[in-house]
Amino acid sequence: MAKGHRSQIKRERNAQKDVRPSAKLSYARISVQKACFVLDAIRGKDVEAALGLLTYSPRYGSAIIKKLVESAKANAEYLYSQDPTKYPNPENLYVAQCYADKGPTMKRVQPRAQGRAYRIEKRMSHITVVLDER
Repeated sequence: MAKGHRSQIKRERNAQKDVRPSAKLSYARISVQKACFVLDAIRGKDVEAALGLLTYSPRYGSAIIKKLVESAKANAEYLYSQDPTKYPNPENLYVAQCYADKGPTMKRVQPRAQGRAYRIEKRMSHITVVLDER
């Protein structure tokens, strides 16, 4: 157990918080594997290069992740306008981290021949994009 008053514990926890601009999409209707194909392509790239790559990528996940990168970029611009000394400059941003975590799975039933029923699993994921300054 942590010692101290509740407000002191919260203050210490918030002091260790990551200040990099980020965006998170929860319950995205795409499996983790399919999202990771796109995320692997943009990891480590500049934001503008990543957006260009996502614009012309034929994969379904690229449209979802493009909106997420644009949201993270807008978050970076907003944070920089609030306190330029504390937050990174939006012109020098790159995709520092991007990952997809497993979300809940919707279970559905597909009728098959001779009275059988096959299970269909519609997977979801939680996708996170974190930007940082070079």
